[in-house]
Order: sequence, then C-alpha cells, then structure tokens
Amino acid sequence: MARVVIVSNRVPLPSKGAKAGGLTVALKDVFKQGALWLGWSGEIAAQTATSAKIHNTGKLDFATLDLSEDDYRQFYVGFANSVLWPLLHFQTGLLEFDREDFAGYLAVNRTYAKALAELLQPDDLIWVHDYHLIPLAEALRALGVKNRIGFFLHVPFVPASVFAIVPPAEKLLRMMLTYDVVAFQARQHLHDFEDCLLSFLNIARQSGEPIWYEGRPVIVDAIPIGIDSRGFARQAKKAEQSRVALRLFDSMEGHAFMIGVDRLDYSKGLPNRFEAFGYLLDRYPEHRMHVTYLQIAARSREDVAEYQRLKRELDRLSGDINGRYADFDWQPLRYMTRAVARASLAGFHRQARVGLVTPLRDGMNLVAKEYVAAQDPENPGVLVLSQFAGAAEEMTEAIIINPYDPEEITEAMHEALVMPLDERKDRHEKLFEKICQTTAVSYCRDFLNALAGGTNGHSFTSQ
Repeated sequence: MARVVIVSNRVPLPSKGAKAGGLTVALKDVFKQGALWLGWSGEIAAQTATSAKIHNTGKLDFATLDLSEDDYRQFYVGFANSVLWPLLHFQTGLLEFDREDFAGYLAVNRTYAKALAELLQPDDLIWVHDYHLIPLAEALRALGVKNRIGFFLHVPFVPASVFAIVPPAEKLLRMMLTYDVVAFQARQHLHDFEDCLLSFLNIARQSGEPIWYEGRPVIVDAIPIGIDSRGFARQAKKAEQSRVALRLFDSMEGHAFMIGVDRLDYSKGLPNRFEAFGYLLDRYPEHRMHVTYLQIAARSREDVAEYQRLKRELDRLSGDINGRYADFDWQPLRYMTRAVARASLAGFHRQARVGLVTPLRDGMNLVAKEYVAAQDPENPGVLVLSQFAGAAEEMTEAIIINPYDPEEITEAMHEALVMPLDERKDRHEKLFEKICQTTAVSYCRDFLNALAGGTNGHSFTSQ
C-alpha cells in the first residue's frame, strides 16, 4: 500500500503539546496506515532550514523545517495571510500585496519542495493542504518528482471578478493545475474555481469530467470534510458529566445559554454576532436574566495588525453589552480568548441551547457539525448557521442566516430560544443523519481514491 505524505504549513508535533486540530482529527484514519507529515516547525531560526528534521512517532513520522524571520514575515504574515486569506474570504479591502512577499512565498514553497523531495519514495501519494502551499506541486515537478500530488483547499474560493484583484492571479491558477487532484470544501467553491479557469485560461470544464491541462488530466471536485459524528456524540455525552462541564453548568444557575466557538478571526463575523446579541436583549427583554452567551474565540495570528484591531473591537463590544445589561447576579456575555480542549467543548456544546456559527465566509466550519453531534437527541439545541459557511450546503435544517445582517441573527437567536421541542428534535434528527454520512473517513477515502486513480488501483479504506 502506498504511503501518504501530508504537507501543510504547520506540523502539530506531539512533543510541542499541541492540541489536536481540525486537520489532525480529520486525518486520523490516514495515520493508522502509516504516513509522513511535513511542514513548518513553528520555530523561527537564524536561517531557514534546507533539510527537514525527522521525528519518529510510531506509524506517523513528522518532518519539520524552521523558518528565518524574513521568510516567516514574507511567506506567512505577508502573502499567505495578508493577501490570500483576505482574498479568499472576500475581504478585499484588507488585502496588502507586496512583490517581495510574493517572492518570499514562492521561495519558501521551493524550500518545502526540496526538503520533501529528499524524503520521497517512488509510490508515495502526496497530499498538500491549503492556500499556503499552492506553488508546491510546481516546485516539486521542477525537481523531477513524478509522484501523484493532490491539493485540498480548506478555505473558500472566489469568482473571477474577485480573484482578479490579486496581481499574480493567472500564475496561481496555473500552479493549481500542476496538481493531479484539486478539491474544495463545497460545490460553490468548485464553481467559483471553474469560473476563474474560464475567465483567465479559457478552460471550460464539462460537469464531472477532468480538466485537461498541458496534455494531462486534472481531477477537480468538491469533497467536503467531516467529523466522526457518532464518536463525538459519545464523547459529548461523557463530557457532560466532566468536572469542567459541571462547573459551567453550575455557574449558569439553570439559565439557558448560547455558545460560539471560533478562532479570533475577522472572517468569523464576531462583531456582528455581538451586536446581534445586544439587539436580542434590547428587543426581546424576556431573555434578560435568562440567557447567557458564551463566546470562546481562541487568539490566532496575533502579529497581524487586523487581528489586533478585531480584538480591541470585541473587547469594546463585550464591555458595552455587559455594562448595559448585566446585573449583580447575571453576566449576559462571557467572552474568552483562551483555547479550550476539544473534549471540554463537547460537553459545553451538549449543554448549550443554541449553537452560533455565523462566519462572513468559511470553507466548511466543523464547529457546526460538532455542535449538532453533541446534542442530546431527546432535548437538542438549535444551530444558527451562516449561509456563507460551506456546511450550509448540506445542513439545511439549521436556521440559516445572512451574517451581514445583525438583526437577522437576532431574530434567529430568538427563534432558536423559543423553538418547541418537537421541531428541535425533527431538525436535529435530519441534521445528525447528514453529518453521519459526510465524515472524516469519507473525506479521506474520497480524496485519496481520487489521488490514487493512476496508481494501479490503490484505494484507501478505513481500518
């Protein structure tokens, strides 16, 4: 069986005490069959490494590279997160393009490629993740690598009219077509990619057919990521009785609560969500003293100025809401920027009457699926979901909202809080069935089977 080689910007080294992130959890079944994972170590060094350090951890080996300060600034802070991230989340006003940053982005990808090429075996399947590494396949091909290489974009894609804003738009598209497989979270992202191909390269794709580029087929598809829904449901039921969950429950003193779990990121729509909660307390006073909103927003990318501004805005909004509506024995909004362990979150989700997932734009958003999976089927909560999250394509029984309208979020919060039990149960039953069909295992299986299409019938199966 071919070895799977995973490449991502960051490697979650166990020795670093890293919590299992979404990608780590999704790829769990791949690890069981043996894999190599290459990426940045998270360390800044005097010079960028030219060869990877190998860390053996059973069937999953890690290969890590340190980056210099200049490479980190140009590759990660610069082009990846000051150009591609805002571009692909439709936040074009935040885009800051610099040619030197783009050159640094290409150079770091060439460094990744050189380090990876030294470690490859002839039949390895290379699975590259996310916008940081769009040029990686081209860099590997330049080194003579013949292995099949697939690319999965975890964030959204954009139509041609938006993609045109980034100066190297056509170059980036050609780099993506250097892969053997290119996949997206949602059908809309795939359609937007096809729009770009037609606009920039005059390539029209027939539905369900590969794209032919420079004489070879490129498989393009939407392959949604999922979770182990039944496993998370069992974890949530157990976690509900954990010490941490009981502390939360006791502190609520029997009040219903709404929960939001996000990274501290401008794409998550948190200011609009905070404003909506303020409107809820103003326009539906029956919820005062009876409902608490818990927002967990783990800090990320703190060296990017826009994130610092976002934190200051949320600090101001949360202080304003609590100042206006809090009582001596009730705090309406609890806002924290520390990360919480996934096991604890499972228990929190199960207790929450409403789950708020209202990003301005998101690739998938697994929190939506985790919230639904965690619910007690006999007394489930209600999911309020942005129409611009990839999850909304399949999770149609949630209350779907436009996150740019805080008043629409307010109305959805109220609807969810007063929804009768029979309707809550009906919605949950249908949602749970859907998230049990699109799982982490099906995601890995479908992508790797597409990638292995030219390797003598190899197929991935869960163990």
